[in-house]
Amino acid sequence: MFPLGDDNTKLLFPYATLLLIILMLGAWLFIQGAGNEPQLSASVCTFGIIAGELLQLLPPGTYLQIAPKLFCVMDETPNWYTTISYMFMHGGWMHLIGNLWFLWVFGRSVEDSMGPLRFIGFYLICGLAAAGLQVALAPASAIPMVGASGAIGGVMGAYLVLYPKVHVNMLIFLVVFITTVRIPAIFMLIYWLAIQFLGGLNSIGNDVGGVAFWAHIGGFVAGMMLAWVFVRQDLLRQHRYYGWQARAQIDT
Repeated sequence: MFPLGDDNTKLLFPYATLLLIILMLGAWLFIQGAGNEPQLSASVCTFGIIAGELLQLLPPGTYLQIAPKLFCVMDETPNWYTTISYMFMHGGWMHLIGNLWFLWVFGRSVEDSMGPLRFIGFYLICGLAAAGLQVALAPASAIPMVGASGAIGGVMGAYLVLYPKVHVNMLIFLVVFITTVRIPAIFMLIYWLAIQFLGGLNSIGNDVGGVAFWAHIGGFVAGMMLAWVFVRQDLLRQHRYYGWQARAQIDT
């Protein structure tokens, strides 16, 4: 299943969502070389989170080869800036496009209920929470972690709390058939969370890279917990559907 959009009425222009998208596109084009080597691998080493380096559990000079003639070398001091910079780096075109699309689909509605400044703060905190859980579960890992998926997971967690009954338009692939369906957000988001949880269980003890499932889960749970902290009730209550109840219809 792939989300195409939702039925939620948008009240505000999505300044923050667009800013985040522009920053990620800019990082991809001008720092990561649009996926070309050696810029891509060098950016992952420099701006990605390496848990073992961050927690100083790997000896300085420990290295991991991630591309021909390119190695990630552990520094003597933790690079704390990576807890922010990792959210704006990606590992490939599909990784980037998928994250940008999910942010566009779900981010606009969440920003619509928080306002742009609160939304940016919320987004970054969810990204930090996502990194925190992934690092906690693999503290000595030498594999760099990059991507906005954890922070966007937080956006999706907030969407579940704020707009569980809003319908999401989904693209469904059924072997040789492709169709679209409208389903309540709660079903789509719980389905997504279940996939992350199953993937996370399968990844335990497997430190060979791949998808950071626990970061997705950490961001999602943080988003659910923080949604009501960052939400502006005056904005939220202007939507036709929010929470588990519908606002009374106003005829114009």
